[in-house]
Amino acid sequence: MSNEEIENTEDENLEAEVEINEDPAALLEDARNKADEHWNELLRARADMENMRRRQARDLENAHKHALDKFVAELLPIYDSMELGLNAANGEDASLEAVRDGLDMTMKMFLSSIAKFGLEQVDPAEGDTFDPELHQAMAMQPVEGIESNKVLTVAQKGFQFNGRLLRPAMVMVSQ
Repeated sequence: MSNEEIENTEDENLEAEVEINEDPAALLEDARNKADEHWNELLRARADMENMRRRQARDLENAHKHALDKFVAELLPIYDSMELGLNAANGEDASLEAVRDGLDMTMKMFLSSIAKFGLEQVDPAEGDTFDPELHQAMAMQPVEGIESNKVLTVAQKGFQFNGRLLRPAMVMVSQ
C-alpha cells in the first residue's frame, strides 16, 4: 500500500468514528428517514409493476379481440361481389355466361385475399405424382398407358396455411 492509500483509509476511519460519536437520536432519525424513503420507492415500484401488468393484460385482450380485423376487412369485398352477382342473376336480363364470369372473378378475388394471409391452395394437376403429404386418395383405378401413383382427377382441392396442411386434396389415383 502506498502512503496516499494509507492516509485515505485513516481518513475514512476517522469519519466513521465521528459518525459513531454523533447523537444517537439524530442517527435514528436519519435511519428512519432513509427507511421511509426506501419504503416509498418500494410502493412506487409495486404500483408501477401493477400498472404494467394491467396495461399488458388490456393490450393482450385487445390483440385477441382485434386479431382478425384485417382478415375480415379483406373478405368484405368478396361478400359485396357475391351480393352483386346474386342481384345480377335475379335480374330480368341475367345470362348464365355473365353469372359464371362473375363467380369466376369472385373466386379469384377470394383466393387472392386469403393468399395475403398465408393460405395456399393445394391443386394437383392431372398426371402429377401422388403425394401422401398433400393428397388423400379417394380411390385407386387401373388405367392403361398411365403409370401408377399418378393423379387422375381432383375431387376437392386442399389447402395449406403457412406451410401446414389444413385439408388434403381429395384425388383419384392410378393403380
